[in-house]
Amino acid sequence: MNHYVMMALIATLGTWLVTALGAAVVLFFRSPSPKAMNSMLGFAAGVMIAASFWSLLEPAIARAESVSRLPAWLVATGGFLLGATFLWASDKAVTRARRRTESGKTEPAHRMNRIILLVLSITLHNIPEGLAVGVAFGALQNGSHSSAALMGAVSVAVGIGLQNFPEGAAVSIPLRREGYSRRRSFLLGQASGMVEPAAGVAGAILVVYMEAILPYALSFAAGAMILVAVHELIPECQRNQEKNPYSATMGIVIGFAVMMLLDVMLG
Repeated sequence: MNHYVMMALIATLGTWLVTALGAAVVLFFRSPSPKAMNSMLGFAAGVMIAASFWSLLEPAIARAESVSRLPAWLVATGGFLLGATFLWASDKAVTRARRRTESGKTEPAHRMNRIILLVLSITLHNIPEGLAVGVAFGALQNGSHSSAALMGAVSVAVGIGLQNFPEGAAVSIPLRREGYSRRRSFLLGQASGMVEPAAGVAGAILVVYMEAILPYALSFAAGAMILVAVHELIPECQRNQEKNPYSATMGIVIGFAVMMLLDVMLG
């Protein structure tokens, strides 16, 4: 297996492990601390927003200028919008399926359908997240081999991994509330992240062996990451902040600053 594909596999196994750690909350606690969860989600959002530019869009533009016949701005913009649209369409498809399955159902059936669709929706949007990590590591072969480029790929994996923690908990805790055993709730919760290693390897292979798609793949991953950060993480981390209104906001600022500092310092 190619060295960079192996790195992508290891990185996405790490993001899956964080999902499993989030699902493991159900084994030890009733629910995680809201303040800690908000700060973690905010930090992940900040890292992902910064990484989407410095680790994905900026190298996508640079690569498009050297390998693409199309204008760099068109490649970057098209790939970015395609990534965001793909994730949006996935979410709309899941929402529509949920509405259809809930019509005419009893309340227990409603709850079970919501849980099933929750697992499916999180699993579905883990696919482009795994692709984002795979693309970031696969790009190391065709792009810069500097420590800054490697740190950028690692930052993408860390940002996605951090936001996987609450996703694992978001699956396992509702299952536990519906009467599932702690062990089964954990197993189903961590299973939602198992698609990421497969998607990560696929993304890395595409980039490693098809250099021409690299700028599109990088900008696609950036669009998917921005949509996750803005549509899911930021609204979620701003909930229930009466006692600590700035905990999530400062998490976003710190996450963005850490990612920016690492890139500028190492670049």
